[in-house]
Amino acid sequence: MARAGVMGAGSWGTALALLLSKNGHEVTIWSIDKAEVEMLKAKREHVDKLPGIPIPESIKITNNITEGIEGMDIVVLAVPSVFTRSTARAMCPYVKDGQILVNVSKGIEETTLMTMTEQIEEEIPQANVTVLSGPSHAEEVGREIPTTVVVGAKDQKTAEYIQSIFMSRVFRVYTSPDILGIELGGSLKNVIALAAGMADGLGYGDNTKAALITRGMAEISRLGIKMGGKAETFSGLAGMGDLIVTCASIHSRNRKAGYLMGKGRTMQEAMDEVKMVVEGVYSAKAAKALARKYDVSMPIVEEVNKILFENKKAEDAVSELMLRDGKIEHSDLPWE
Repeated sequence: MARAGVMGAGSWGTALALLLSKNGHEVTIWSIDKAEVEMLKAKREHVDKLPGIPIPESIKITNNITEGIEGMDIVVLAVPSVFTRSTARAMCPYVKDGQILVNVSKGIEETTLMTMTEQIEEEIPQANVTVLSGPSHAEEVGREIPTTVVVGAKDQKTAEYIQSIFMSRVFRVYTSPDILGIELGGSLKNVIALAAGMADGLGYGDNTKAALITRGMAEISRLGIKMGGKAETFSGLAGMGDLIVTCASIHSRNRKAGYLMGKGRTMQEAMDEVKMVVEGVYSAKAAKALARKYDVSMPIVEEVNKILFENKKAEDAVSELMLRDGKIEHSDLPWE
């Protein structure tokens, strides 16, 4: 049995806390929101984000940050990406040298272009920072629907330790040394999912969705490999797997926000209606900046930014993407 602290009581943090508890571990959930903590204690259920899924009394719920960190074998950082740095900064005084932190948030910081683990390492240099990602909606993990993810760590021993803690009959965990690739796949796919949702909102079909997923993955891979990620990662769970589920699922907040924008809502109206953090909106500018920094062509990302921040109509963006000059699909394939 391990002791696990989960920092963040949203849908993903709560679902992972339930998984770890069912695996026989001692779990504490921390939230900065006192009202949320009181609601969870009283209802023993996240009525807004995971309704109908009971939280057992064995899971401790607290507003005291030290109780979620001190003495823990692992600490899961599950706050929205925009709060990752500030939460890590608050955690730093209580994290011991070498303590394992598992980041499960997805995004890129707009101002610095840093991934989540890079931000955490900057704020908590003494920690052993890892990442867990893949096609894994909280609503399904909370209901014990079979799910498969990948954990990235700097050394194999740490990765296998986290694998053993999370692995269950309904939650299969693979290991990988490619932390950067896992994080880039997990964050950039949210931008493509916005585009996929917009296509759905415009009434386009499966052909359009398949094109966005496939060409979106080409953009993610081009940038990710240029930055140092591995090609295998982008064809795996944290790459293509996560992209497929985020573009297609009814649970995807990014797809839903895109769908609402395709129906004519503004970005802010769509975010307000989704009622959860839409990570793709925050990652879109960063993805565009990274594409320019590394001189990588990312036309879908460019058009999503124009829709989000320049009031371009989604149907006009689709037309521009379709009418671009003809290209070869894989430039490294030679003609005979």
